[in-house]
Amino acid sequence: MKKRLITLLLMSIIFPLVWQPSPAQASVNISDMINTSLGATDAGVSIRDSETGQILYQFNGNTPRKPASTLKLLTGAATLSLLGEEYRYRTSLYIDGSISKGTLNGNIYLKGSGDPTLQYAQLLAFANALKNKGITKVNGNLYGDERIFSGSPLTPGIVAEDESDYYAARTSGLVLSPDNDFDAGTMIVRVAGGKVGQKPSVSFMPNAMGMTIMNNAKTVSGRSTNTITISRKYRTGEVIISGNIPAGKWTQEWVTVNDPTINTVYALQEAMKTQGIKFVETSAINRGEVPNNATFITTYESQTLKEMFPAFMKLSNNSMADIFVKTLGAEVHGVGDTQTGVNVLREFGQTIGLDMSNWTFEDGSGISHNNKVSPNDLTALLYHVRDMDAYNTYYQALPVGGNKERLTGGSLRNRYTKASTKLRVVAKTGALTGVNTLAGYVKAKSGKTYIFSIMTENRSAPAIDEIDTVVSHLINKY
Repeated sequence: MKKRLITLLLMSIIFPLVWQPSPAQASVNISDMINTSLGATDAGVSIRDSETGQILYQFNGNTPRKPASTLKLLTGAATLSLLGEEYRYRTSLYIDGSISKGTLNGNIYLKGSGDPTLQYAQLLAFANALKNKGITKVNGNLYGDERIFSGSPLTPGIVAEDESDYYAARTSGLVLSPDNDFDAGTMIVRVAGGKVGQKPSVSFMPNAMGMTIMNNAKTVSGRSTNTITISRKYRTGEVIISGNIPAGKWTQEWVTVNDPTINTVYALQEAMKTQGIKFVETSAINRGEVPNNATFITTYESQTLKEMFPAFMKLSNNSMADIFVKTLGAEVHGVGDTQTGVNVLREFGQTIGLDMSNWTFEDGSGISHNNKVSPNDLTALLYHVRDMDAYNTYYQALPVGGNKERLTGGSLRNRYTKASTKLRVVAKTGALTGVNTLAGYVKAKSGKTYIFSIMTENRSAPAIDEIDTVVSHLINKY
């Protein structure tokens, strides 16, 4: 009873669309704050009671806007609920033919299930498994079996100028990540300055992966400006490095690969070579299904979803989102493409009580400008997911405002750093050109937790500071 009384008193102070504030309260009126910070147009706000789900305040709350990466809130909820926290991806190695005096007279097959966490270390383990079978030479081909997924490797809405960037990576049933950020479908290209006037050195993680490297860069004096650019030529496997790098300095960039399946098999071949396994000149790399008579060698099981979810949510990983959507399509309806996965997201939303007729989206990462959702729909999602069995994992995976640890604070680690706001915001960020969004949970000084969504678009400059001003106001005044 006491808690209910406190809630009613807070609501009467905070939310001017339901209760009119007194003159003394006008200075802390959230409506005034929103108009001042966000403006009267191209912004929307929704605030709900975290206990009852009641909308306490809305400003253009039912107007659909671009969610950007806050769409991952739906993707994450569906993935954990439908696949389960303990779900693991499997990558398996097979051979066919026969082994004679160390030579495999046959082929090697790497079969994927879409694991976004597969790394070079696992490829080395596969290479060693072949070596332990007595194979020192391959008289045959290497094939990548990607059939778990189908359709375009690119999600809708990715424009040509973004295709080289890590957040717009292609996905397939067999894809490699260069590090523990799990930006699947990318490679890290590092450029280091050498002697002045000469080309800088170039290295790769995990390796060149069959890509062609065009090093047009030059080393300049140590006091010069670094002007290096690293990008992949549109729809090719050619990485172009240009510009100047000062002697003794280095820079690196995550670049998308052109064909994740083929590039992963190339990386496996390079791993095998490092372990002393040779190939005949006619050995080729291609796609191919594992034949029924193939011999199983070994398999690698990924981390659980529970273990990989912080990297997904806190770092706002688009590759993982795209892969999760295709995995949902494959596991629920037997079709591992983006459209089928998106349909699964819709079905999930309906089962938890959302009105999915209000949602327009064509991916699970939020990268498309065609996605539309209202602030009220996002807060409704955040209210309903509290009933999920995996809600604790979901909540713990969200970025925490002001926590400097990268895999705790995530995309909010440099926001809400003041003592008055630190660790009070647990929310998902979103950003596209002209768009900034934030949706999640905020604990006010009163001890009350609110569910909120703030969406801005059509901005010539980022609206992050303006959004943070509104959220900080919620924390400090209510």
